[in-house]
Amino acid sequence: MRYKGYEVEPSAYALPSGLYAANLIIETALPAVESSFSFEALDYFFEPDHAIAYASRWARVWIDQRAKRAAQ
Repeated sequence: MRYKGYEVEPSAYALPSGLYAANLIIETALPAVESSFSFEALDYFFEPDHAIAYASRWARVWIDQRAKRAAQ
């Protein structure tokens, strides 16, 4: 998904315990700026769709906070 100039790739990683780790890759979608950020095991969930939803929300907050700091 794309959000405010970033490509956001949330994923759920199945653990042997039966839980799913919420993972995330954020890349800039702007051609002039090349950056990639990877976050693993943001939190753990019983369902993979909950892990993905959490990582997606976490990405939006991270991007919004980054934009807020850049504007100051």
